[in-house]
Amino acid sequence: MAKEKFFKGPKLLSLAKQKAQQVGLNSDGLKLEVLVCAIQEKEGYTACFRGKKTCPELDCCWQASCGAKMIAS
Repeated sequence: MAKEKFFKGPKLLSLAKQKAQQVGLNSDGLKLEVLVCAIQEKEGYTACFRGKKTCPELDCCWQASCGAKMIAS
């Protein structure tokens, strides 16, 4: 998946809700971090949004908004 530009706040939540709908997840009532982790898991990635200091998932579309330092594995 192509990398997305950095989003935060309501724009990031809106993007996450759109993405959830695309992958068949119900986003109702979920906090952003929980929702993005569910999307990551559904797409076959490690469910780690904002949960790690470093991340080897260089193709993750959430990395700009995550805050983890990207490292090559």
